[in-house]
Amino acid sequence: MAPLHALLTHSSPAFAPRQHAREQLLHHQLCKLGPRTSVGVSRPQVIKAVLHDVAVPETKKGAGLRGKLNKVVLAYSGGLDTSVVVPWLRENYGCDVVCFTADLGQGPQELEGLEEKAKASGASQLVVKDLKEEFVRDYVFPCLRAGAVYERKYLLGTAIARPVIAKAIVDVAREVGADAVSHGCTGKGNDQVRFELSFFALNPKLNVVAPWREWDITGREDAMEYAKKHNVPVPVTKKSMYSRDRNLWHITHEGDVLEDPANEPKKDMYMMSTDPEDAPNQAEYVEIGIEGGVPVSVNGKSVSPGTLVAQLNEIGGRHGIGRVDLVEDRIVGMKSRGVYETPGGTILFTAVRDLECLTLDREMLQLKDQLALKYAELVYAGRWFDPLRESLDAFMQKITDTTTGSVTLKLYKGSAAVVGRKSPYALYREDISSFESADIYDHADAVGFIKLYGLPLRIRAMIQQGV
Repeated sequence: MAPLHALLTHSSPAFAPRQHAREQLLHHQLCKLGPRTSVGVSRPQVIKAVLHDVAVPETKKGAGLRGKLNKVVLAYSGGLDTSVVVPWLRENYGCDVVCFTADLGQGPQELEGLEEKAKASGASQLVVKDLKEEFVRDYVFPCLRAGAVYERKYLLGTAIARPVIAKAIVDVAREVGADAVSHGCTGKGNDQVRFELSFFALNPKLNVVAPWREWDITGREDAMEYAKKHNVPVPVTKKSMYSRDRNLWHITHEGDVLEDPANEPKKDMYMMSTDPEDAPNQAEYVEIGIEGGVPVSVNGKSVSPGTLVAQLNEIGGRHGIGRVDLVEDRIVGMKSRGVYETPGGTILFTAVRDLECLTLDREMLQLKDQLALKYAELVYAGRWFDPLRESLDAFMQKITDTTTGSVTLKLYKGSAAVVGRKSPYALYREDISSFESADIYDHADAVGFIKLYGLPLRIRAMIQQGV
């Protein structure tokens, strides 16, 4: 893939952005930007960073091969894409590298050994923050309330995670006095856009370095060879080439046999859900409590947002709920195939959407569904901190004021079927809807309504037939 220059913010004598980057910078400088929080949700709780100082030789003073930066905060996962970035940044920009990892519920196995990996890669510091509750409360649940689904299937698990990580990176950059931030996203993917738009919105003064758009590495196999050469431990081998992203909301699988959309995913690829064929033969019922379009309880027990999702992941995963195989349109223009597992999210989305049918009227539902498409598009494209998404979020909060109640679902071999719902704000009234009752609704009233409602069709037919 053709390399693109990574520096998208302020230029300096040491390194000058290309013309298109200068134009992007000018656009952002014209906007009055500042940190924002979602409309209608509480400001995220400040979580103290867990700092792990890593003893490594101090970076040599002076510019690197491509310029000079003082300190860079790198979005770090310990995986292949970010592990090879650390030594490259030190060599090319003569900088100290602070690795940042967000705990979004990807599991202890994903966080295990990160300190050792960061040390082996040459990082000067590792910062870890537990963002699970903030992630679900302030990012996942607003999307759920909005009914945001991208291209009919995708519940936006990766797209939602990027702004919360980006915000934490900007916070860490301020804490450690960094003048730049970096990520390990490739030049073909969505995440480069998501991270950098968030950086622009939160601190347009930060330099942004994206090595995958600068260096000569052209694919994952090249990166593996680079890592081996620099003694950087990575979890990927040539025998297992899946690219995965996991958090509390979902896991995504890409690459390997999935690159041919005609291939069926392998049974042993899945990690969060049981194969529906192997799921229990006995159905399980689960009740979701909802307030203002946001889930608050499972089976009558109120729990925190992160705990709620974790519990439903376990329940739904046991029954094979939430598997999606999707060919989607990336932000950068190409199509890609991904397989997603979102067991708890699928249960919650089904429950909230069904309760809305009880509490919202026809025009409210139609407008909400229309705006949900735009909301999902904005989130997918990395525009979480865009005023348009925030405005849509305010609308979604208002329109779901009365979406309060409970929904009961029956889980069975990959299916999450709603079998009951109730709400104190239900617009459904049995005494009106019943075929047996005639006290409020007079059947004869339908005659005049039908004549008026069908008048345009009748006039058109009269003209066409010369009546």
